[in-house]
Amino acid sequence: MNRRPRRNRKNEAIRSQIRETHLGVDNLIYPIFLVDGKGVKNEVHSLPNNFRWSLDMLLPELEECMKLGIYHYDFFPAMPDEVKDKMATVSADPEKNFYLEALQTIKETFPEIVVMTDVAMDPYSIDGHDGIVRDGKIINDETLEVLGEMAVAQARAGADIIGPSDMMDGRVEYIREALDTAGYSDVSIMSYTAKYASAFYGPFRDALDSAPREAADIPKDKKTYQMDPANKREAILEAELDYLEGADYLMVKPALHYLDVIQTLREHANIPIAAYHVSGECAMLTAACRNGWLTYEKAMPETLLSIRRAGADSILTYFAKDYAQMVREGKL
Repeated sequence: MNRRPRRNRKNEAIRSQIRETHLGVDNLIYPIFLVDGKGVKNEVHSLPNNFRWSLDMLLPELEECMKLGIYHYDFFPAMPDEVKDKMATVSADPEKNFYLEALQTIKETFPEIVVMTDVAMDPYSIDGHDGIVRDGKIINDETLEVLGEMAVAQARAGADIIGPSDMMDGRVEYIREALDTAGYSDVSIMSYTAKYASAFYGPFRDALDSAPREAADIPKDKKTYQMDPANKREAILEAELDYLEGADYLMVKPALHYLDVIQTLREHANIPIAAYHVSGECAMLTAACRNGWLTYEKAMPETLLSIRRAGADSILTYFAKDYAQMVREGKL
């Protein structure tokens, strides 16, 4: 046998020298749930070891995470029902939206971190949808106006990256123009390019109480705007449109169950690819490990590595802090 691949596996020094894929803490974005109030640190029951944080409790947590090398965060607001309405009017109101005030404080306290935000109506909508609901339908073009105002308000509060997660047609271009007109041309857009109508968002919706409202005149799901899980070629179309409209990153969501889509966009796009390792995917692994069926210290890093190997430059994952801790302790 002239060719023996095992010669290149015979010890760790050689394996590390020729390793094809490298995953560092810099590749990770840590999703954080924010709530109004003080002294709040409530674990999300369906997403263990992740919490809803009030700002006063979060600031020391961010400082601890930064010591581990985590400098990229995506913040999501859990809004009380009493401020929600059909037009998400509170989303762009700095006087009434605690989220905007929190973003400003975070950025002023830690100017060196990258603050990413979520642009969609569902956290603020009484209907729980990412767009305006009228006569049982999601209205696309009017929703863009709401999203544009929301994006500018978040940029004004200190966002470095805007993350439109709504999947409305044309929203990247609308938001880009709104940001540029308002003087925020340096603010990036990480577009949720291929966001699928997935069954793996449950714990996230638990954390934000943002599931669609059950009513006869409210669509029961998000399938008219999020992508069909059966489709891959359609993701290329969405990526081409988002690129032309001005996106700076293209995101695939979920990540682990759509590795083929990540790879496809990596092969077709020349801008960074992000992947959202969503709440349900993380919860599944956590449950298996807590039941003793998998070993967390081995399965979690391998899972993140698989997303990186598929072509993701950035990975949003609820395991970011644990991964960074393992790196710090020399376990990876």
